[in-house]
Amino acid sequence: MNIKIIVATHKKFWMPEDEVYLPIQVGAEGKVDLGYTPDNTGDNISYKNPNYCELTGLYWAWKNLNVDYVGLCHYRRYFGHEVFDNESIEEKKRHILAGSDYSKLLREYDVLLPERMLLGRNFTVKKQYEECHNLNDLMTVREILLKDWPSYINAFETILSKHSFYCFNMFAMRKKYFDQYCGWLFDVLFKLENRINIEHYDSYQKRVFGFLSERLFNVWLLKQNLSIKEMPIIFLENENQQKEGNVKRKLKHKMYNILNW
Repeated sequence: MNIKIIVATHKKFWMPEDEVYLPIQVGAEGKVDLGYTPDNTGDNISYKNPNYCELTGLYWAWKNLNVDYVGLCHYRRYFGHEVFDNESIEEKKRHILAGSDYSKLLREYDVLLPERMLLGRNFTVKKQYEECHNLNDLMTVREILLKDWPSYINAFETILSKHSFYCFNMFAMRKKYFDQYCGWLFDVLFKLENRINIEHYDSYQKRVFGFLSERLFNVWLLKQNLSIKEMPIIFLENENQQKEGNVKRKLKHKMYNILNW
C-alpha cells in the first residue's frame, strides 16, 4: 500500500521519521523555505493560504501526489493510539500512528477520522458557526449546493442540525475517495469566493474557506456513507499551552468548548 499522510505546517517543527509522513509547507509562496515540500510547486493555490489554511496543502496533494491512499495531519496534531493526560510530549510522540498502523486500519475501513467534537446540548453546528463566524457565508454555501449540487442539500441540513462534528480537516482515505472529495469541495469553495466579500474581515475571519471546509467535509462524508474509524488525536503541545490558547480563542471568538480550534 502506497500511503502518504501530509503534515501541514507553516513553521519548523518536530516531524515523525516514519516515511509515511510527508511534511508540507503550506502557504510557501513568497515565504522562507523551511526545508519541507512546499505547496507552491506544480498545480497549486499556495497564495490562497491566508484564506484557505491547510487546504492549500490539500489541493497540492490532490493535484501532485500519485499514491493509493492519502491523509492529512498537522504539525502539532496527529492520529494516534490512546494516551493519558499526564504523559509528556516525548511519550505522546511514541503513540503517533506509524505506516504499518495506517496499512492495517485502511484495509478495514474506508476512512480514518478524529473523534467527533462535541458542541454541547445548546449548540448545533449551525449555531456554533453563527456565534463564531459570519452565518451569511454558510448560507451562501447552501445556495451554491442548492443550485449546483442539490443531492447534497439533505446532508447539509442534517449536519447543521447536529451537536457534534469532525473537525481539523484530518483524515486518511483511499486516493479515489480523496479525489472525489477535492473535486467537489474546491468547486464549491471557488464559487463561494466569487460570491462573498471578506475585505473587511480580520485576519482570523479571513480564514473563512478553511472554517467552512470543516463543515463541508462532514456533509461530504454523510453523503458518501463510507465506513469510518474514529481515532484519538495526539496533541503535541503541553497542557498550559493548550489552555492558554483555548482561553484566548473563547474570549475573542466565543468558541464554546472547541478544543484548540
